[in-house]
Amino acid sequence: MLCVMNTSSGSDKSTRDVQTASATRTDVTAAWRQHAEQLPLQQWPTGALYVVATPIGNLADMNLRAIYALQLADVVAAEDTRTSRTLLQAWGIETPLLPAHRHNEATAAQAIIARLAQGQRVALVSDAGTPAISDPGARIVHAVRAAGYRVIPIPGPSAVIAALMASGMTSDENPAFLFAGFPPPKKHARQQWLQQWCRLPVPVVMYESPHRLETTLRDLLAECGPGRQVTLARELTKRFEEITTLPMSEAGGWLREHAHRSQGEFVLIVEGAPAASGALDARADELLQALLETLSVKDATRLAARLTGTPRDVLYQRALELRGQAEEP
Repeated sequence: MLCVMNTSSGSDKSTRDVQTASATRTDVTAAWRQHAEQLPLQQWPTGALYVVATPIGNLADMNLRAIYALQLADVVAAEDTRTSRTLLQAWGIETPLLPAHRHNEATAAQAIIARLAQGQRVALVSDAGTPAISDPGARIVHAVRAAGYRVIPIPGPSAVIAALMASGMTSDENPAFLFAGFPPPKKHARQQWLQQWCRLPVPVVMYESPHRLETTLRDLLAECGPGRQVTLARELTKRFEEITTLPMSEAGGWLREHAHRSQGEFVLIVEGAPAASGALDARADELLQALLETLSVKDATRLAARLTGTPRDVLYQRALELRGQAEEP
């Protein structure tokens, strides 16, 4: 009898859950429709450029203002018209498209300004995310503003912000971070670039393509040392999204652990450099002295940074002091 009662109770609960969920969906749908009906009452100036953020992988992240702006626009300036056409079709938007990518940005800007002069509304989108932030669009925005026309942001999905939200790298007390974009593809330029950014005392957000990720992680290990934390975020908002934060020494192993991790778009967040100190701990100082017996200042500094996680600039200054002392008569 208990089994029957429990089954009945479970069945009743399941029925109630379905009914509650159905009612909730009805309420949400009604609220969505209500807000959509209010959109035309908002301000949508003519002769303006609307910079519209679009989903970075999940179509459901499209917001009401973005949908309405793309519907209302006379034309959508797109980084890749094929990609944007797929997005517009998914939402039943039939606005014509105008190519506006990094190779024709100057020409596209003039075409857009000519349309604005006629009182048209022009929407600007990138392939995914927010235009003009590590994507084409900044030159167009600058040209439109210089020509005296209004630029209206329609905020939305951002891989930078999504990764930071899940990383724990910032806080109320320390909200600062820096976005550095993509590292240079060439080895020497990339190492110099990482050296510049990774010595700053705030988290640094960067993008990296999957086929260069492993070499960039090796360069980060050499620059930052094994103890610095790094967040790796891949396929954000998509089905196979992964976000992990771990010491730099473990990042390469995490990447190689599963073959699929070498695929997809990546956001990296490097923990801010520790505050520079004029004095080294005894272990790092002893190691540096031993390395300088057989290595140059540069090589000893690089190896000591890798083994101890101590900032290179601190080690380098100490290495110069030690080398100078050794050369004194």
